[in-house]
Amino acid sequence: MNFIESQTVELKEKVVDDIKKEVIAFANSDGGTLYVGITDDGNIAGVDDPDANMLQISNMIRDAIKPDITMFVEYYIEEIKDKKIIRVYVQKGTHSPYYLVGKGIRPEGVYIRQGTSAVPASEEAIRRMIKDTDGEHFECIRSLTQSLSFSALEAEFKSRKIMFGENQLVTLGIKTTEGIYTNLGLLLSDQCVHTIKAAVFEGEKKAVFQDRRDFSGSLLQQMNEAYNFIDLNNKTKATFLGLHRIDQQDYPEEAVREALLNSLVHREYSFSGSTLISIFSDRLEFVSFGGLVKGLTINDILLGISQCRNEKLAAIFYRLKLIEAYGTGIPKIMESYEGSPYKPQIESSDNAFKIILPNRNFAVGNLIDVTDQEKIILELAKEKKKLLRRDIEERLNISSSRAGVLLKQLVEHNLLDAVANGRNRFYIVKK
Repeated sequence: MNFIESQTVELKEKVVDDIKKEVIAFANSDGGTLYVGITDDGNIAGVDDPDANMLQISNMIRDAIKPDITMFVEYYIEEIKDKKIIRVYVQKGTHSPYYLVGKGIRPEGVYIRQGTSAVPASEEAIRRMIKDTDGEHFECIRSLTQSLSFSALEAEFKSRKIMFGENQLVTLGIKTTEGIYTNLGLLLSDQCVHTIKAAVFEGEKKAVFQDRRDFSGSLLQQMNEAYNFIDLNNKTKATFLGLHRIDQQDYPEEAVREALLNSLVHREYSFSGSTLISIFSDRLEFVSFGGLVKGLTINDILLGISQCRNEKLAAIFYRLKLIEAYGTGIPKIMESYEGSPYKPQIESSDNAFKIILPNRNFAVGNLIDVTDQEKIILELAKEKKKLLRRDIEERLNISSSRAGVLLKQLVEHNLLDAVANGRNRFYIVKK
């Protein structure tokens, strides 16, 4: 038998450390056979103690290669010309990329077969192997970065008195049963590569910055820091109904919270760009990567229909009591503006999703021809739900005819709706 190195054959005169790379290369490629006891030029040298050498090789493969590859490797002792050699048959693995422990899923740890050599795989080749093995679902794919820490995640669990340890890492999908971190783990780790960019602009256009921040680290850390930044810029305006002072923030806290969580939980993380938060004088915008999940429309999500893109991430946020199930986020945003003349807007493209929250105080302060009396009527309509003319007469101490004029103006301004006719007529805030 002639022994010649090829795409599927590797020859080693004796047991050396490089055998690990050769086995990895075969498992990550199309499989192959490694012969120990044969020189590079095909001469049979044999091995002195085949049993001990075979045990050494099997231990090396078991301890130094991840994921577990042992089920794809077979060992044989053969005798040729009165000399003992070891044949190691390696099948193509089903959980590539296989890599050297200590090197990780990086080019210096992952090898493929190229001609007669084992060579480092490129990052693109590694990503392709992961995608072919793990599928398209980003959060379940093995992370290219394996040196991860979870101080922010652990603190969040601890603050809610929820157990957090190695068992939870596996059951939550942060780590596989083989001890490999997933992209979900990367997102929740302190080393998360995705960021939030937040900015405050002067006026209604992206022209002049008043403030800007970049938030990095675990998604949970980004969530808390971004919310605090928005809260710092969520101003409160005071108005008066008679002697009663009414304080109203620019943006409802619940709307801000749900919009922020939506932009984190439902974004498409296979894109590397940042989630954007932009605060203008008249509105607050959240823009995240990833349009609507295929099959859904904006009307669907307004009705509370939800199809989660990152199910495991959503499950963790649910476990931390940050979100509720059954697609309640968008309806909550809309409900938080009940009674306001302006409503949140939802926009979606193939690759992006935007939530626009109008500034309630900017809107009320800039309505055309809205007088102080009309503002009081709008607030009264929110309070009463069904506003009668006599309610206005009593609150403002005005005549019936004056109340009728004010109501007519508000209907014409498209701020109130008149319901029914005659003595049964009442008014509601325009939805």
